[in-house]
Amino acid sequence: MNKSIGFIGCGNMASAIIKGIVKSELIGSEKIIASDPSGEKLNKIKEETGILTTNNNLEVAKFSKILFLSVKPNKYKDVIYEIKDSISDDAVIVTIAAGISIKKIEEYFGKDIKVVRTMPNTPALVSEGMSVLCPNELVTKDEMEEVKNIFKCFSKIEVMEEPYIDIVTSLTGSSPAYVYMFIEALADGAVLMGLPRAKAYKMAAQAVYGSAKMVLETGKHPGELKDEVCSPGGTTIEAVYSLEKDGLRGAVIEAMKKCTEKAKKMNN
Repeated sequence: MNKSIGFIGCGNMASAIIKGIVKSELIGSEKIIASDPSGEKLNKIKEETGILTTNNNLEVAKFSKILFLSVKPNKYKDVIYEIKDSISDDAVIVTIAAGISIKKIEEYFGKDIKVVRTMPNTPALVSEGMSVLCPNELVTKDEMEEVKNIFKCFSKIEVMEEPYIDIVTSLTGSSPAYVYMFIEALADGAVLMGLPRAKAYKMAAQAVYGSAKMVLETGKHPGELKDEVCSPGGTTIEAVYSLEKDGLRGAVIEAMKKCTEKAKKMNN
């Protein structure tokens, strides 16, 4: 790949993407540029990856053939108005914000523009992300392959139609928070029973990580894997009964529903 890549905004997600690209050697660091109001963030990413940095968004827009808008959703309109006359006609705009539809991006630019709306998640920071990509009709097959190759540097990917992305926001974008709460609750339970906290967090996190890997690598239904752990009259089925009685599944499904509804409202 030889296209220049730019990032307007250099927060945690942009930094994870940049590090993933550089680590994979997909392109050289001299072909990546990032801008941010924070000089501290820019200095840190430059030291860690060797990419180009600037505090000038227009410089990034002119440099980039693939341009990531990695600012907060409420900054998108202002940033696009600032750069829309500086981007090249063949540039591909990649968005990573919840609640910003492709239609909104097109309206802000006020002209034909190639857009790939994406929803990555924070495990990208450890190269274990899950990202969903939604291109508009102007993105070519070759351009989409280039964007996919970028995301493969730090995550698994799925290409889906945009109406699904609000559900994906809840399922993969927000769900790390739910998982962290579950890990914390597991650890709290172990601490209540007398286990030291540091060991409880480590063991709970590894149990969740290993269980997720079992689902991905065995191809078995999660219910089947659960049944394999539950011996008749044993300790695990006692715990499963307690969780079912207290509505674990219903609570998770309701949380997913609320998160999706909120994402849909943000699109309006």
